[in-house]
Amino acid sequence: MKGVINRLLEEKVQTLGRFYLYEGTRQLFDCVILELPYRSNKKNISNICSGVYTCKLRYSEKYDWHYELQDVKGRTLILIHFGNYYTDTRGCILFGKNFDDINKDGYKDITSSRATIKEFMSIAPKEFELTINEI
Repeated sequence: MKGVINRLLEEKVQTLGRFYLYEGTRQLFDCVILELPYRSNKKNISNICSGVYTCKLRYSEKYDWHYELQDVKGRTLILIHFGNYYTDTRGCILFGKNFDDINKDGYKDITSSRATIKEFMSIAPKEFELTINEI
């Protein structure tokens, strides 16, 4: 299986995009994503560089089962996990169902993040290749 992130809109405090999971040419899953904007790949304040990464299943008490991107240049613990607001990520990738300004701060948040991660985890393999594109 292969995953693809298309980054669609970078704003002052965040980046919005879409994630797709494929098995061959068949799309198995899609959702919206929320990341920080690009700030020179700096730890805790930037998304990571576009490219191809291996994602491996990981467990933590905070996020339960989730994924960690491997071999990110200059960074560690870049995760795919739940969260609704740009303040919920320190360089990680958040999955959700839709965009909506939940907290009315003028920025799009993502909805149903825990449910989206749970759905994704039910079909995703223990490891997959992820390509991140700037659109």
